[in-house]
Amino acid sequence: MASFKVNRVESSPIEGQKPGTSGLRKKVKVFTQPHYLHNFVQATFNALSAEKVKGSTLVVSGDGRYYSKDAIQIIIKMAAANGVRRIWVGQNGLLSTPAVSAVVRERVGADGSKANGAFILTASHNPGGPNEDFGIKYNMENGGPAPEGITDKIFENTKTIKEYFIAEGLPDVDISAIGISTFSGPDGQFDVDVFDSSSDYVKLMKSIFDFESIRKLITSPQFSFCYDALHGVAGAYAKRIFVEELGANESSLLNCVPKEDFGGGHPDPNLTYAKELVARMGLGKNPDSNPPEFGAAADGDADRNMVLGKRFFVTPSDSVAIIAANAVQSIPYFSSGLKGVARSMPTSAALDVVAKSLNLKFFEVPTGWKFFGNLMDAGLCSVCGEESFGTGSDHIREKDGIWAVLAWLSILAYKNKDNLNGGNLVTVEDIVKQHWATFGRHYYTRYDYENVDAGAAKELMAHLVKLQSSISDVNKTIKETRSDVANVASADEFEYKDPVDGSVSKNQGIRYLFEDGSRLVFRLSGTGSEGATIRLYIEQYEKDSSKTGRDSQEALAPLVEIALKLSKMQEFTGRSAPTVIT
Repeated sequence: MASFKVNRVESSPIEGQKPGTSGLRKKVKVFTQPHYLHNFVQATFNALSAEKVKGSTLVVSGDGRYYSKDAIQIIIKMAAANGVRRIWVGQNGLLSTPAVSAVVRERVGADGSKANGAFILTASHNPGGPNEDFGIKYNMENGGPAPEGITDKIFENTKTIKEYFIAEGLPDVDISAIGISTFSGPDGQFDVDVFDSSSDYVKLMKSIFDFESIRKLITSPQFSFCYDALHGVAGAYAKRIFVEELGANESSLLNCVPKEDFGGGHPDPNLTYAKELVARMGLGKNPDSNPPEFGAAADGDADRNMVLGKRFFVTPSDSVAIIAANAVQSIPYFSSGLKGVARSMPTSAALDVVAKSLNLKFFEVPTGWKFFGNLMDAGLCSVCGEESFGTGSDHIREKDGIWAVLAWLSILAYKNKDNLNGGNLVTVEDIVKQHWATFGRHYYTRYDYENVDAGAAKELMAHLVKLQSSISDVNKTIKETRSDVANVASADEFEYKDPVDGSVSKNQGIRYLFEDGSRLVFRLSGTGSEGATIRLYIEQYEKDSSKTGRDSQEALAPLVEIALKLSKMQEFTGRSAPTVIT
């Protein structure tokens, strides 16, 4: 048994190590600076109580992006030096973010151990490679992201750090081979357990969904299917779930080999970046002539999802509302009813209408999955989602891209249980349009202005706050610009008081709420690695079923014009068009 000793290394603070909504994300070249990763990891250990470090079990894995393998070895050595008892690593360092949450919550080690937390190595939907992005975040024993109380403490620690601890004499562990490596240190035995990346997650999915009914759908000659992992970690689960468990043809899988640079692509499942899937589904500039019935994509760490029907895009805001409306009859896990539903503030109000109709508890929270986690831990929320292609439930404490795809397949299987022997198939488009006929349609779009000068972005937001002091002037501008747009009834900066712990989150987005239920929302995003991203959300509710079939961009054009005018977007940013429209 190899033994190690603890080495104390002097260090000093490095600026800019403030975790965003999903951890710390920077360019690889920043993370590979001397002491950079080490400082952040030590600051995290120092922010946790002693019993959550000494003698603990921690998961260390991620989406497999460039620098992950080096980072895993560094964290293993630092964990050993800080008194951690054992580290669990997914084979080849691969675990999707939802699978990490599942492993923390569900896995029991050979010695009966349970995980106390996790370091997840991902920059989610951001590109990977030597010149691209890397990220790290810490998740707690409930499997969810560290709350602001912990992330604030981590940041404070990065500003005062003087030293970190790392094991000397501990060799690199072979993370490609399943098995337990045992070492001896000052605190006694230290184990590194490399385990199969998909088993725990697949077991959990099979306890939630009726795999047999989904299998009948997927293997029906009437149904066709396509799944694109965008060369992210979802590829480590796709073959096991969709092919081996559910009977799909392997040719249904696109880009399902995980790569450190995501094949040179941008692993963000939207209409802009998932070009190959979009074309396969009969959309975009070069559409296939014979698209499948159902298509879906995942992001780099497999917590996000995009759902498509044949020549039909499902907005994430509609997706969560439709899952909530159909969950009880379609998904065994929810057969006894939903505890409640929740959405992030910028997400459309489609879910609100479902909640009201079904008499469900409803919550509107700031962007960040940890806010949903609090509600779930308190038994207040079963299904939740956000407009940025994140959907999930209380089975774990992260959004879950493959779960969302299985939820949609479950709804399709339920709606078609009597149609698989020759009847007309109920399609994705049918399900969405029936939902609009029942609940009304929320026309919705999001404009992203990426890598904007941070100073200019802050000036634009300050300008929008200042405008709110005179709603009459705002309405005057609206009427001078577009007489067909309703007046603004109220405007504010969204503030959230957590009903569980009473904590208050301020400045969570600037809102303009119109008399007809339309909304404009402006936010600065915390998920990019450099510059600032301004997100503009535009929404209009239409209850008249004869008017729910319009093109979304056409229906929203008047509100878009008002949003750009009020914000002076081009004046502040120099941008005449957004980087991405979803």
